[in-house]
Amino acid sequence: MLLNLNTLTRLILLCALVLLSAPASSASTYPTRPIRIVTSEPGGGNDILARIMAEGINSNLPQRAIVDNRGIVAAEIAAKAAPDGHTLLVYGSNIWLMPFLRSKVAWDPLKDFTPVTLAVQLPNILVVHPNMTVKSVKELITLAKSKPGELNYAAGTIGVSPHLAAELFKSLAGVNLTMVPYKGGGPALNGLIGGETNLMFPNAGAVMPHIRSGRVRGLAVSTAKPSALVPDLPTIASTVPGYETTAVIHMFAPSGTPVAIIDVLNRETTRTLTRPEVKDRLFNLGAEVVASTPAQLGAYMRADMAKMGKVIKDAGIHE
Repeated sequence: MLLNLNTLTRLILLCALVLLSAPASSASTYPTRPIRIVTSEPGGGNDILARIMAEGINSNLPQRAIVDNRGIVAAEIAAKAAPDGHTLLVYGSNIWLMPFLRSKVAWDPLKDFTPVTLAVQLPNILVVHPNMTVKSVKELITLAKSKPGELNYAAGTIGVSPHLAAELFKSLAGVNLTMVPYKGGGPALNGLIGGETNLMFPNAGAVMPHIRSGRVRGLAVSTAKPSALVPDLPTIASTVPGYETTAVIHMFAPSGTPVAIIDVLNRETTRTLTRPEVKDRLFNLGAEVVASTPAQLGAYMRADMAKMGKVIKDAGIHE
């Protein structure tokens, strides 16, 4: 039987109304159950940020956010979760660099995640042992070029920011430095303090107390512009053009999460991150609040993958 024009028109309008109302309905009722924020082990920077961002969600949304410490499998859990905003990932930039470091990774950073916000950045600081005669980046480069391979740098976990900051420096400054591996950032920093190595690129929060005490000498910061965390230090880029790297911590949702839900999450988490007392708390831990838009995080991720992916490949770094 053929439908008359009026009946067909009504059906078309009904379908259009259903399609238009579905996203609005899901956003207006979100969240319908507790939100799970998966992250790394307890006590680290990822864990601290996850709990701060959970506080913001708990203050303003009708369901609670619960932090679930799952280690490196956190990314795999989030990648496989339903794209409904009830499972989120808070982690560092090694999540999107992991495919360059390992032959098999259970997620694709570009296909499996939707950006929510770039939460904070943690600058690296180029530091040397006090027995080193150099007082500037320029002097360090001159010394390193006069003794190829003789100067060494301490590195903890392979493929994280202190290690990659050193490799980027080697590449752009044209120097040959020898890596001395340690079982983690803490032992690596202790090795530098103890005089076992010459230099290191630790995160600001870990090394600032030791700069103040004189146990190590700070030469420069890794950010493109001077950092308020270490206002007396110049940038490495002022001597090595184009040098810029920093550790970051961010929030992602599973790919396909509705834009309206992403907007809610971005609004509530960035509102919390930018509160003066939260910014001060994070600043004292060596982190600078960014609180980006989803688009800004996406652009940052792609740019960092292009730059640091090349560094990893050229240096032959593989876990």
